[in-house]
Amino acid sequence: MSGYDKLAQGPPAHPRDRECASLPAGEAPLCERVHERLAQGAPAHPRDPQRLLVVNADDFGFTRDVNEGIVHAHLHGILTATTLMANGGAFDHAVELAKRHPSLDIGCHLVLVGGRSLLPPHRPYPRDLKALLAAMAKRELAVEKELAAQVEKILDAGVKPTHLDTHKHTHLLPPVLEAVARISHRYGIPWVRRPFDYPMSAGGVPIGRRLLSRSLDFLRRRFHRVLSSHGCKTTDHFAGFQLTGHFRTRELVALLEQLPLGSTEFMTHPGFCTEELLSSRTRLKESRRRELDALTDEETRAAVKRLGIRLLCYRDL
Repeated sequence: MSGYDKLAQGPPAHPRDRECASLPAGEAPLCERVHERLAQGAPAHPRDPQRLLVVNADDFGFTRDVNEGIVHAHLHGILTATTLMANGGAFDHAVELAKRHPSLDIGCHLVLVGGRSLLPPHRPYPRDLKALLAAMAKRELAVEKELAAQVEKILDAGVKPTHLDTHKHTHLLPPVLEAVARISHRYGIPWVRRPFDYPMSAGGVPIGRRLLSRSLDFLRRRFHRVLSSHGCKTTDHFAGFQLTGHFRTRELVALLEQLPLGSTEFMTHPGFCTEELLSSRTRLKESRRRELDALTDEETRAAVKRLGIRLLCYRDL
């Protein structure tokens, strides 16, 4: 059976998350409780039903400690979704966790930089964006075939993805964006990340990051035109590019206080930081634990309730 057929068939039923037993008696993850209220036709929060927030963790499947941190942030914090790396070293572990915790929304974290191709002869991907541009210019990389192979692997593992994003935001590059839009349409995965931060003044954001985020505005119009032409959907807003690796509870609460009306995706990179992560090639190491602590902090959870923010999964939008 092809991955496309499996997508049409839907995922197998899974048992209720076992780790929910560690929550207070009768209490499920916050996203699951919101989902149940929506299914009953009730607003997720009566104070302001117009602030909708998907909190997504990138890099599911990267390492086992990252995987476990993501699940912990979902069960004990405000995280509602994650995107899975098909070529990640801990892919099988991530799939196992996804099936044990069906309230965690799963998408595809499409990779063209770092790691290895899933297609024979399994060559290494370019190590950075500059090398990726050179490889595409020389026609050394069949972008759409590479991305399709990653989606197929996730589908073949029995996971039904709801959304797409790319490692290092490579779909800001026009050839990659076109390929992602076609993949979205072909596999019926409608939601695609719009990696343009809304204006914010949260403390702790380096000035260079703020300026780079604003410099991407010129790409916005074409980006949305391409996605719309393929029937793709995006949230109204996005946040997280400026804060990656730089936020604790204070900065996260400040971001929540600036959340605009409409739907927003907040990109995060939580994880436990053990020897496995410390020995991996990534600049985000100790910062993942800081993000995990912020996402599960009682002050953060209280801010979500105080501000009337509705935590949602992509399947709820």
